[in-house]
Amino acid sequence: MAEPPPELGDREIRDRLGLWDRRPRPMAPLTDRQTDSVLELKAAAENPPVPAELPIEDLCSLTSQSLSVTLAAAIPESTEDILLKGFTALGMEDERIETAQQFFSWFAQLQAQMDQDEGAKYRQMRDCLSGFQEQCDAILNDVNSALQHLESLQKQYLFVSTKTGTLHEACEQLLKEQSELVDLAENIQQKLSYFNELENINTKLNSPTLSVNSEGFIPMLAKLDDCITYISSHPNFKDYPVYLVKFKQCLSKAMHLMKTYTVNTLQNLTSQLIKRDPSSVPNSDNAFTLFYVKFRAAAPKVRTLIEQIEQRAEKMPEYQQLLNEIHQCYLAQREHLLGPSITNTVTELTSQNNRDHCALVRSGCAFMVHVCQDEHQLYNEFFTKPTPKLDELLEKLCVSLYDVFRPLIIHVIHLETLSELCGILKNEMLEDHVQNNAEQLGAFAAGVQQMLEDVQERLVYRTFIYIQTDIIGYKPAPGDLAYPDKLEMMEQIAQSLKDEQKKLPSDASFSDVRLEDPESCNLIKSGTAESLNPRPQTLISPADLHGMWYPTVRRTLVCLSKLYRCIDVCTNFTSSFILLYHFNLK
Repeated sequence: MAEPPPELGDREIRDRLGLWDRRPRPMAPLTDRQTDSVLELKAAAENPPVPAELPIEDLCSLTSQSLSVTLAAAIPESTEDILLKGFTALGMEDERIETAQQFFSWFAQLQAQMDQDEGAKYRQMRDCLSGFQEQCDAILNDVNSALQHLESLQKQYLFVSTKTGTLHEACEQLLKEQSELVDLAENIQQKLSYFNELENINTKLNSPTLSVNSEGFIPMLAKLDDCITYISSHPNFKDYPVYLVKFKQCLSKAMHLMKTYTVNTLQNLTSQLIKRDPSSVPNSDNAFTLFYVKFRAAAPKVRTLIEQIEQRAEKMPEYQQLLNEIHQCYLAQREHLLGPSITNTVTELTSQNNRDHCALVRSGCAFMVHVCQDEHQLYNEFFTKPTPKLDELLEKLCVSLYDVFRPLIIHVIHLETLSELCGILKNEMLEDHVQNNAEQLGAFAAGVQQMLEDVQERLVYRTFIYIQTDIIGYKPAPGDLAYPDKLEMMEQIAQSLKDEQKKLPSDASFSDVRLEDPESCNLIKSGTAESLNPRPQTLISPADLHGMWYPTVRRTLVCLSKLYRCIDVCTNFTSSFILLYHFNLK
């Protein structure tokens, strides 16, 4: 291990320091900036600052030295005083230099003292810088310690930040999972709510105070329908068949309550109306008015309930079946009330118009028109949707009218009566009433159409008998064949009429003459009989009137006039009559 170099004296240090900047070959040449720094250090060394952390003793010594220097500079002293002070400073005030050896010793000591005094300011500066260095080292240590603490804090911050970020992510994940769980719980709760309603619905249905008119019945019914619909649409759920059966049972109870209430209401109305008329044979307008007034008054009690059933009938077959049963009950009660009354009314009309078949048919059909219209209006008071069963009931009621009228129709032998009956049924009933109100009078139209066909059939039958007996089997009298005497006589009559017409005022005319049968006359004027006399005349001759015709021609025209508006012209029957007409002309 190498020994450390011996310590150098102050002189050697100064000598070596002088080699740094020796000209012309300095060992450590300084730059201008470094030279300026050295000069600044030298100036600072000559006026050293007072260290902040110097002890009080040092501060006092410095103060005394500076004060002595100041005083020394201020007061001039003699050479002896200076020497005395120098010897005093060297501790040789009591010694005397007598030999050269003493002088050289004193000189060496003095030189050493001078050297020491000369380097004191540098040492002082060095000590001051050393103090600053120690303070800087202490500050540096503090800074390093602070940096270490900051680094530790930074590590802790990063650790905490990482933990916080992880915790934040974990919280977000937990919140997300919580939201998913909440949604899942709500979804499960929503699904379970349909199943949980079973107990509530059962409790309400089994309550003795439950009524179909209570405020909670319709909402309960709607909830029950929703539950059945939801469960039916999810057959993959556990215990699906069990809950579906239980809800169906609840639905059966609810529908039984609705059916019982509706049926009892309708039956009670019928019972009250029957009790008002013990004979059960109402035969006046007041009785019929009572039938409708009582039912219209009771309609609001069940209409709301029936509307609920009709709204659900398209979605669930159970409600459709219940609606059909209510329809059946309603129509049965109406039939029970109206059936005997209509039969008796028609019987009374028959007895009142026993000899006037046209008036009987007209009054009977008018009565049934009012019945059909009133029944449709009353049905609309209870129900909002139509049903074909109402028309079936009305057809059945119209049959009673048909059953009474048909025996009378098949015994009518007069063509005029049969023709008028056809006009009443076809024109007044079918074309006027039915076409204006086809929806309400559909059932009535079917009965009238059947009655019309029977009248037309009877008319055809009686017409053929008339043809056989009065046209084909006609035996002419001698007067029917008295030609040309009849024509000459009619010409004379015509000439006499012309003469009389000239004497009459201009507004009088022979055109006022009418045929015996107005319908045959209208048919002749319409063109059927115009072919008999194509000559244009301004005056009608008696020879052109039907009195001069052969009887079978006139009878044929009368038959055609009766059948023209009663039977379609495209039928073979009418065509045969036209041929028969031309045959008689020949």
